[in-house]
Amino acid sequence: MTVLVPLGNHPRVEAALLEIGDYHPFSSVDWPGRLSATVFLQGCPWKCTYCHNPALQDSAAHGGVAWEDVLDSLRARRGMLDAVVFAGGEPTRQPSLADAMAQVREMGFLVGLQTAGAYPRGLACVLPLVDWVGIDIKAAPAAYERVTGQGLSGVHAWSSLELVMRSGVDYEVRLTVDPTVHSRQDVFDAVREVIRRGAHAPVLQQARPGANKEYAKALAGRGLYDVIHLDDFPDLERR
Repeated sequence: MTVLVPLGNHPRVEAALLEIGDYHPFSSVDWPGRLSATVFLQGCPWKCTYCHNPALQDSAAHGGVAWEDVLDSLRARRGMLDAVVFAGGEPTRQPSLADAMAQVREMGFLVGLQTAGAYPRGLACVLPLVDWVGIDIKAAPAAYERVTGQGLSGVHAWSSLELVMRSGVDYEVRLTVDPTVHSRQDVFDAVREVIRRGAHAPVLQQARPGANKEYAKALAGRGLYDVIHLDDFPDLERR
């Protein structure tokens, strides 16, 4: 494995080794207010109930998109895009992420990151290269395992939120409300904890079934307002 110049105390592994599960050359939703290309990295340690990219969960799977093909696409879109967003899966799982971000910055693009905070050390490594973070907070710390299926996930996610807050990087906190696991009290607990820690108030997102037929059956057409009341959290953005 080729190792490049260290970033802080962390080696940068060449971006060609990225496992990329999917690539969208144009998006207006992955970084609110910016036009971006989005690189979806393969692998995630969590099995969240409402995951809309379940095909990207398998960390043993190889990505089907080459980094050089992404770079070719980006070169052709200079002047048309503001940014490149790295999403997943969980992008901070892959040690090649830092080098990929550095290359994107050298091309003149802003760098966005969507993360659930599963790997605080990986997040700390790339934060100096990031212009914006969308961080998913899934529940209050004690309720995390119910959503992710993994112990200690709440410790990692909330530690990652603290890292983002201290970094000075622009960020957005998202809370996806899932009627299959969240109660109204769960949502109140999570929102209060985000605010208590001094973070930006979260954007409330509605869970969507996506391609997961089993989850769609469990969801049974329910949405955000089957969990919270219409007049709950009047100051919070909803999507």
